[in-house]
Amino acid sequence: MFPEFRELISKLKTSDRHFSHLFDKHNNLDQKIQRMEAHTEPSTPEEIENLKKEKLLLKDQLYTVLKKASAT
Repeated sequence: MFPEFRELISKLKTSDRHFSHLFDKHNNLDQKIQRMEAHTEPSTPEEIENLKKEKLLLKDQLYTVLKKASAT
């Protein structure tokens, strides 16, 4: 995710608590979705779809923080 911001992501994960929280939440959702799609965790298609939407919103928030931080 966002390879062009790899260094900035590493920096923000240690220096920005809000970014770190969003990043961790995004990764946890991604793992949960993968488990659900692999049928190792019970789910419905609707649950997976809702989690994917939540994950996308988090990704948008992360991108906004990255763009703002890269401009300074």
